[in-house]
Amino acid sequence: MFEKLIATYEKYEDIAQKLIDPVICGDISVYTRLMKEYKDLTPLMTQYLAYLKAKKEIAEAEEMKNGADPDFKAMLQDEIEVLKEVVQKAGEEINILLLPRDPNDDKNVIIEIRGGAGGEEASLFANSLYRMYSMYAETKRYKVEVLSLNETELGGIKEICFNVSGDGAYSRFKFESGVHRVQRVPETESSGRIHTSTVTVAVLPEVDEIEFEINPDDLQIDTYRSGGAGGQHVNKTESAIRITHLPTGTVVECQEERSQHKNKDKAMKVLRSRILEQQQQKQTAEIAAERKSQVGSGDRSERIRTYNFPQGRVSDHRIGLTIYKIDAIMNGDLDELIDALITADRALKLGESVETV
Repeated sequence: MFEKLIATYEKYEDIAQKLIDPVICGDISVYTRLMKEYKDLTPLMTQYLAYLKAKKEIAEAEEMKNGADPDFKAMLQDEIEVLKEVVQKAGEEINILLLPRDPNDDKNVIIEIRGGAGGEEASLFANSLYRMYSMYAETKRYKVEVLSLNETELGGIKEICFNVSGDGAYSRFKFESGVHRVQRVPETESSGRIHTSTVTVAVLPEVDEIEFEINPDDLQIDTYRSGGAGGQHVNKTESAIRITHLPTGTVVECQEERSQHKNKDKAMKVLRSRILEQQQQKQTAEIAAERKSQVGSGDRSERIRTYNFPQGRVSDHRIGLTIYKIDAIMNGDLDELIDALITADRALKLGESVETV
């Protein structure tokens, strides 16, 4: 591990020198790439330098203890104990930072929300989840863009597909895939009976055209007139786009823009992400089946979370976490939930890395 850290530190210092080279500063593409690499390595190098500094100070304090009077020796020992905690904490952080990163973590994300069991109540909760994610994205300064939307007449959402763009968007949303269950008294329920409904959420990393190309001959592209719930927002021109990927039968629709060209671009963005996800799921199905992860495989059929409004709680079943602040969570306060899921995933990966050593 330390051989790797030494080599990484040398690389880090080399990048730092290149970043102040006038020639490299003049090449925007090279400078941007090196700056990103430097930024990615900085957390690891910060912990590594803290580890080395604490180890050096421990050695110096141990040496100073030789021949020291009892009071000074006791003071030095107290300092050594504190430094040992610094070494331990830095070592733990280094182990985590050395874990292989998810290559999709820095990407933008495409989120699909669909009402499941529960009829109109499920559609209303789908709308609530979209609002929750939008408000959370706002706290992270992410940009939200609706790609397709199918509303109900009572203000619910049958399904919505939207893009969240920003640094590390996928890393913050990737554990949201799955079935979200809600338990509450619907506004239309006169007897006060609690209903249970479900909503499915799919989270896909946005895929660039460069990363994944689709053969144009495999596509069937249809145009039609867009329209909202109850005939609202009807477009008199055929600007809405439906793209069918013939080999897989994957269908994507987009009607949010008045421009047919813009709708096609958005639909292709979703299509690339869906098809690549299907391919990756096939490749990793066997591994995912064997991996008994508390965080879960992200399978859409898996019930991952329950929102119980009468009790004011949100429970994530993958990690056994229950939080009693449902109003704050529904208003986008998701960091506690998401951070706990990331921590559990890291712990699992650390355990797996130890087993393979």
